[in-house]
Amino acid sequence: MVIDQALIISDIHLTPAYPHTAKRFIDFCQVEARKTPCLFIIGDLFEFWVGDDAHLHSPFHKEIANEIKQVVDSGVLVYFIPGNRDFMLGSAFAKLATWQVLPDPSIIQVGSKKWVLTHGDNLCTADPAYQLFRGITRLHFLQRLFMLIPTPIRKKMGAQLRQRATIKYQLRQHFNPQKANIKGNVTLQACAEILRKNHCNQLIHGHTHLPGIHQETQGQQEWTRWVLSDWDLDHPEMHPRASALQIDHSGVSVINLIR
Repeated sequence: MVIDQALIISDIHLTPAYPHTAKRFIDFCQVEARKTPCLFIIGDLFEFWVGDDAHLHSPFHKEIANEIKQVVDSGVLVYFIPGNRDFMLGSAFAKLATWQVLPDPSIIQVGSKKWVLTHGDNLCTADPAYQLFRGITRLHFLQRLFMLIPTPIRKKMGAQLRQRATIKYQLRQHFNPQKANIKGNVTLQACAEILRKNHCNQLIHGHTHLPGIHQETQGQQEWTRWVLSDWDLDHPEMHPRASALQIDHSGVSVINLIR
């Protein structure tokens, strides 16, 4: 995909329980997102998603879909790569939002440079148990079986996931990236492989909530890895976070979205 400019975001983790983060995303859709020709949302737009039928009766989720549709109606191409929390987002939501769903990973090109875009959980290969779980949950026939579970039970499962995430947020103020569990981060081997397969040396991902820029090497292979920030404006005990990456002919830059 060849483009002139794009904004890239991930890990917004939208939920009615986080109203300040949700409001900032809506404002983003109404302002910053309409100033770029392309917007890429590369996973975990929602805190959890257990099927379109379980969420699209909600005014909150309908509003988010409508805000994205308004971005598209303004002339912006909006693309979505599923994350580990919202890979069950389906065709009903896509129809409302009018966005385009891309495979993970996907390649974009600006000028002569190419970037690999991926949510990032597929790069956490030091955790084989999670990678097995990830592979199983992406099987379409198992997803169809999951959708046969009554909606209240699926929503309860999602709520339990959100509760665990809340505990993670509460502990985050004590988080030291230097002591991060390697299982929750990407590996050099996985990054090298995905870039080698796609003949690229620029990688952009989210998922880890460890924003930064990394110059990395393995053997004779060298690359630059950009990690997107998650968004969180609802936990005053922690540093607020909301940003995007902008790609244009001059390169990549971080856009601070904290107001």
